[in-house]
Amino acid sequence: MTSASTPSSTQTVASTVSSDGAAIAYRVLGDPAARPLVLIHGWAQSSACWGPELLAELATRFRVVAMDLRGHGHSDVAEAGYDSAAQWADDVEAVLDAAGIGEGAGAILLGWSYGGIVVSDYLAARGEDRVAGIVLCGAVTSVSRSAGGAIGPAMIEVTSNGAFDEDPRKAVAALASFGSAMMRGGDGTSGQRIFGLSLATPPAVRQKLLTRRVDNDETLRGLGIPALVIHGEHDGVVLPSAGQANAEMIPGGRYVGFAESAHAPFLEETSKFLAELDSFTAGL
Repeated sequence: MTSASTPSSTQTVASTVSSDGAAIAYRVLGDPAARPLVLIHGWAQSSACWGPELLAELATRFRVVAMDLRGHGHSDVAEAGYDSAAQWADDVEAVLDAAGIGEGAGAILLGWSYGGIVVSDYLAARGEDRVAGIVLCGAVTSVSRSAGGAIGPAMIEVTSNGAFDEDPRKAVAALASFGSAMMRGGDGTSGQRIFGLSLATPPAVRQKLLTRRVDNDETLRGLGIPALVIHGEHDGVVLPSAGQANAEMIPGGRYVGFAESAHAPFLEETSKFLAELDSFTAGL
């Protein structure tokens, strides 16, 4: 079930209802006949994290579907579901259904940061029928002692120093530090957007996403589709070793390090990001 869409000159914004009744928002850009690229953002972000410039560029190549995870952006702040792999899979499936991405669509799922867990949750529950390949960008795929769940000092610091606090002074200080760690440099406007999205995510949601425990290693080892693993070599949020481990676990995995990037290579080295995505897509 999909709500009425609100078109703009460049995109359509819509929502669909997941299995538990929560509304999941998403935006669509690009040629309806093009290969679908489904963008799944990270912890305490939204579909706005990609930025209008990158979304517009991607829309010249793909039919872009960028979803807001539950509790984020324009999606419902549901009471539950944040610790459930099955619910995350249902949320993604609801968006794919609403966007008309069915079996054999040849979609690419691209998960950034925590979005890598959601991509893995979906594949574990629903398989590869709609998906031709995945891209893991600065991604964590497990919340466990698995190598694919290796978080860095910036993530440890933000969760220890007030990121879940309802006191705005404590939350602002913690999330500002986290926002600074996202990007090594580059566009200050993008860094401020990421900080703002973190602060706009309810404190309870920020906490609930990180209380679950999941290990997706076996899912990755069993994948029968190609995977591009992109990781900033200066990432202090999710360690590069997590990306390297994921690429090694996936039979069709390829790791590409971004020498000038921290946690957001798609914003820090956009030209290289697009070139790697083009090369990956050409091989599908």
